[in-house]
Order: sequence, then C-alpha cells, then structure tokens
Amino acid sequence: MHTGADQGVAKSAPRSEKLVEHLLSLPASLLDGPLGGNARMALLDTLGCGIYGAIQPWGKILREQIEHEGSRGKATLFGSQMTVAPSRAALANGTATHGFELDDIIQGALVHPGACVVPAALAVAEETNAPGERLLLAIIAGYEMMSRLGWALGAEHNTRGFHTTGVAGPIAATVAVGVVLGLPRDTVLAAIGIACSSAGGIKAFTQGSGGMVKRMHAGRAAETGVLACELAQRGFTGPLAAIDGHFGLIEVIGGSDTAVNALTDKLGEDYAISRVWVKAYPCCGLIHSVSNAIETIKLESALTPADVKRIVVHTSKRAVDHNGDPDPQETMAAQYSIPYCAGAAVVKNPRDPAAFDTQALADAEIRRVSRLTQLRIDEKLDALYPAHFAARVEIELNNQRRFERTVIDPHGTAADACDAAEIEAKFRLLAKPMADGARVERVIGAVSGLRGASSITALSTALHV
Repeated sequence: MHTGADQGVAKSAPRSEKLVEHLLSLPASLLDGPLGGNARMALLDTLGCGIYGAIQPWGKILREQIEHEGSRGKATLFGSQMTVAPSRAALANGTATHGFELDDIIQGALVHPGACVVPAALAVAEETNAPGERLLLAIIAGYEMMSRLGWALGAEHNTRGFHTTGVAGPIAATVAVGVVLGLPRDTVLAAIGIACSSAGGIKAFTQGSGGMVKRMHAGRAAETGVLACELAQRGFTGPLAAIDGHFGLIEVIGGSDTAVNALTDKLGEDYAISRVWVKAYPCCGLIHSVSNAIETIKLESALTPADVKRIVVHTSKRAVDHNGDPDPQETMAAQYSIPYCAGAAVVKNPRDPAAFDTQALADAEIRRVSRLTQLRIDEKLDALYPAHFAARVEIELNNQRRFERTVIDPHGTAADACDAAEIEAKFRLLAKPMADGARVERVIGAVSGLRGASSITALSTALHV
C-alpha cells in the first residue's frame, strides 16, 4: 500500500471533508448548463433500468418482501401501487435498477452510480416533497462522490474480489440524500461514518452459479444512504474520517494503487455526471466492446450463425480471468461470460435483454457459437485497463472469410455517447412491459420539467399511478 503524501492514506481526512463540503454547496445554477441535461438523462436511464428490473425474479422478491412488511411512507416502490418508507423503497428500487446489467457506469472508477444514488435520492425527495432542483443536484453530487471514491480506491481491490459499487455506493447514496435534505456538513460527515461501516460486497457472483445477490449490492447501498442520514439527523454518530483516515475505507479495502488525491483533484472543474457510460448492451461493461464489435461485424457482413467457424476475443487479462465462464447456468453468470455474450451477439440482437432470459440460456445455437469462442490476453489492450474496456474480435467463417474489429470505447461511453433520443428510446423499451404508453410519456415529461418544478409530485405520480 502506498504511504506517500499524494497516493497514500493521510493521517487526517482533509480531502474527504473538502469533497463533502463542495458537494453539499453545489449551486442551482449548475443545472442551467449541460450538467442539468446530464442529470436528467441519468435519472431517466436509471428509472428505466429500475422499472424493467422490478419485473425480474429478484426484483419481485424484494418488492414482495417489502410489501409484506407494510412499511409506511411516501416513496414509490417500482412495480407496486404501494408507497413505502424511503429506506425500504431504496433497497428494492436499487436492487431492481441493478437487476439486469443495464444501469450506468463511470468508466475507470469501476462503479455503477445510478443504481445506488438515484433510488436513495428519489425516495427521500418523495418523502419530503423536495423541489426538482434538489433531486437533480443530489444526482450530480452522488455521482461525483461515487466516481471519486472509486478512483481513490484504485482497481486492485476490485481485482481481489470486492465489488466497488457495493463499497463506494453507500457513501455516494449518503451524500445524495444529504443534498436532497439540505443537511449540514457535520451531520453528513457523521452519516458517511455510519455508511462506511456498511460498505462491502464480494464478487463470487462472477463464478458459476452467480445467484441474485449482486443486484442487491446496489440496493443495500441505496438503503444505507437513506438510513445513515436518518440516523445522523437523530444524533447517531460515526467516525468523521471514515473515508481517508486511519482504518478508513480507502486504507482497509484499497490495495497498492489507492490514490487519495483523486478525492479532490480538479474539484469543481468538471463533473463525473458529464462522463456517464449509458449501457447499450445488457451485460458486464467489460464485455461491451466485444458485443459492439460483433454487432458492427454483423452489420458490415450480414453473417449468420451458421457461417461462424471460430471467434477469437483479444482483451484484458482482467476480462479473460473474470469473464471467461464457458458454460454459465444463470442469467447473471451469462451476463458476465464473454463466450456466452459472443454467442448471443451473433445469434440475437445484443441490445435486447431477452438475449439473456431463461429461454435464451437454453438456446442451442447461442451455446454452439459460445463454444466456438476463444479468449486471448492482448498486452496492448490490457495496458488500457481500467480506463478503457477494450477488445479486438476476430471472426472466421466456414468459407475462410475473416472479419476483425477493435473497439477501445464501446457505444454508450463518453467517447461514443448515447444522445438524449437514444436514452428516451431505451426508457420506452424498458418501461413498456410495465406501463402503458401514456404513462411512459408522463414520466419522460416529468423528468424533462424537473429543473423548474417546485416539487417532484408530477414525477412521483407518473411513476406509481
């Protein structure tokens, strides 16, 4: 572990405190520029992911559990007519949002911010009937905290098996809730101290039978953010240096590549919300370059699954080591398997979530193409990780024709960003199974008008009525 002044863990915690102070004082004028649009797009994309995830088995289980509890509150529970206590809505909605590998990413920070930040901030905004601008500022602040903390933690802890979303998410959600509520600095710092003790999440889900729990890492993070702030408001305390102090989050969980300076470097010069990766493909972000490359080759060549003799994927060591399962048995494991995703991209529409449902998992043609897929570590592409999730895909056909495509930054990343129309189209696709067209358009309209809304009533009503 580094111990230098710039890279190591400080004896005190001035950087984390400076970051929190900055995020709690973001001016509403930020929303009048591009950042306001970025925040609205992130909100709409996250809502679509949550609505779709709520109809999946894991989303239903969480929803039914919370409906059974009968908690009282004003927060929307995706997929239900009930409104519930904010912390319980955050748990269920965060789990649903992270429920199908469609939620956004901050590239390089290795985090999924939307699934942690938005459910927490939205639930508290509904409970308090907050102005629309407070929700949007909270999203900007939460995304910033999550990305900076991800960068500060480095990549080594993730490679060892920590899920960075579960580590950084509780703190980001706490900051977002603090902004919605307008809490004072010391209260938020106490809440962060509480939240840091709930940070965690292991990546056993990438191996064999992945189970459902990975989705709940985001749900628990969102829930923690709400609960930590509620407790801190009542006087419950936590360590004020829990992020970058001695035995703090970065020191305990981070590896040899921690970078505490990332918490405050160029603070206020730009914001992570402007560099969000909106996922075009419903699989692990490390595999998007593979799906993007195959999709492009299909468009250029009109190849069919029967044409394929062999696929060779050249990518990072991390992707080969963590995403090489040749025979995934569950949706989660399939979404983390390069061979399966390659087969799905050849046989199906790689952007369609149905390519990973139970029926698709049993598709003989997907499995046949998956078995034709080989993985190779490419030193040049490996050197780009974690800033870029790059891949080179070679497809050899039975007639000896060959196709090759290299993708450094797949579609949806900041380098090849989705525009507002694409995000609206994605929302319509994901919300369609649960809501009629008129309701879908009401949600889109409510998000669009959030900047000037005196409360979030219109959005809240559209989501659950």
